[in-house]
Amino acid sequence: MMQGGRLSADEAVKKVEVYFPEFTEADKLERVPSGDKRWDSRVHRVRRYLVEEGYLDKKAPRGIWQITQEGKQYLESEWPNWKPEYSLSSDDDTAGEKKSIIRQKAVEIIQAHPEGIRWSDLVRKVQDALPQMNPNTVSGSIYDLDRTCPDLIYKPARGVYRHVSFREEDEEELSKEEGTVEKPGIHETVPIKEEDFYKPFADWLVNEVEECTRAIPLGGNRFRDKWGTPDVIGKRESQMSDIVKMPTEIISAEIKTDSKNLITAFGQACSYKLFSHKSYIVVPKDSTQEDLSRLDALCLIFGIGLVLFDNQNPEEPRFDIRVRPLKHEPDMFYVNKYMKLVERELWR
Repeated sequence: MMQGGRLSADEAVKKVEVYFPEFTEADKLERVPSGDKRWDSRVHRVRRYLVEEGYLDKKAPRGIWQITQEGKQYLESEWPNWKPEYSLSSDDDTAGEKKSIIRQKAVEIIQAHPEGIRWSDLVRKVQDALPQMNPNTVSGSIYDLDRTCPDLIYKPARGVYRHVSFREEDEEELSKEEGTVEKPGIHETVPIKEEDFYKPFADWLVNEVEECTRAIPLGGNRFRDKWGTPDVIGKRESQMSDIVKMPTEIISAEIKTDSKNLITAFGQACSYKLFSHKSYIVVPKDSTQEDLSRLDALCLIFGIGLVLFDNQNPEEPRFDIRVRPLKHEPDMFYVNKYMKLVERELWR
């Protein structure tokens, strides 16, 4: 602290930044759950330590950092051998560094897409760019990128990430872009199970259409009755940052990879409305046009969501909403009866 040994808090933070040239803009703008910038919080935490040690004046005016005589003596003795050291996470340095690398790469990819990029495409591109990173770490590091880096990233629509430098551009281009997708490549014939699509659809509900705040694969006979068990079940709850809170909603889905069982699948999706606020039926895109037309009409009549997908590609199913589900009020007796069976997984 030159210039009389005092600086404003903002000046102090900027001065310290100079000693960490490896910091990216994403690092500096990353935010903690409270909304404060992580970097600023760490610097202010060190300031409190320096005050406790007597190196900074605790009686200095608010917002002013002022060095004491003891601090000057300490600086003269330690400065010649001082080296800057900083870890992004006080609990897990390695994990923090990985998240920082992933987020920085995600920001670069988003900035290269002026029209915006969907979450599933972003995850795939980050994984391609950083193959050494665990896929779960990649997903967990960027799902809330608009909250951790709000000065760099925002969401112009559900599941779409865009760099703030393009905020003023005409966002109508996003809807045009959504209609253009790459066709999956030719894959070797391998056994594909219906269960292979459960987790991708659960992730899609949370990250792409943001219908759920948490969703899990289910299937099997978890509900222990002849009425069936949803292949995917999720919940939607208000975030702590939401000003207006909403009641918890339950969302269920029935997935079918075989077009021969569409009538059964529709009946199951209808039965899930007994305990769900919204219900989806997810069917192959290559179903016959007659079947899709009938399902389209039935879903509109009964308020069931209709989603089409590529049943030959679990890695990139390309889920696409054809009919959006209508919210209704389920029977709370059955809601509580069935939610008790998945409480540990869904309300962890």
